Amino acid sequence: MRDLDTPLRIAVLISGTGSNMVAIAEAIEQGRLNAKIVCVVASNPRAKGIAKAQEMGLDTMVFTPDDYAKSTAEVERTMVRAFRNAEVDYVIMAGYMRKCTATLLLAYPNRVVNLHPALLPAHKGAHAIQDAFEAGDKVTGITIHLANMEYDEGPIIYQREVPVLEGDSLEDLETRIHAAEHEAYPWVIGKLAEDKVHLHGDHCVID
Repeated sequence: MRDLDTPLRIAVLISGTGSNMVAIAEAIEQGRLNAKIVCVVASNPRAKGIAKAQEMGLDTMVFTPDDYAKSTAEVERTMVRAFRNAEVDYVIMAGYMRKCTATLLLAYPNRVVNLHPALLPAHKGAHAIQDAFEAGDKVTGITIHLANMEYDEGPIIYQREVPVLEGDSLEDLETRIHAAEHEAYPWVIGKLAEDKVHLHGDHCVID
């Protein structure tokens, strides 16, 4: 069993701006989260989050679309080797726009966490905020869940509602969604660090 006084060692997977990675790093720096980012993986060499990770002194791994096209399994085997060397406890997907496969999921069973910008099972996929906005939803939100072999599925750890206000633009809604993400994701990771997230069948319970 992991020593709960020891920071939770996490790998953070990104594809874009890395704003949730930064929120996690800031929560750690401010003492609100007992964790340590030991590796950042980017699926896109143009991801703006790479520079942010490097500015924070974080170890980074960068893959290209060609890498995934050749063999996603080999990409994930490379990840797993690095994660094991770094003694990673949890893999945190933070805007990672790639579907994890069995190579990673079986190496870290029930320890790969995903953040989705909608209230699953509604609005799966890469355009969830826009889909909720265009559907005329009055309430949308965020979902944090354990990843499995099905895209945007897996046992739900935590959900938070975000209202769609009258007169909102898509950008207004995106801003409100991201604010909820930046607050909720470090909090949930903190519960993982405290061993307060428990899997019961197809759902999770937080103590």
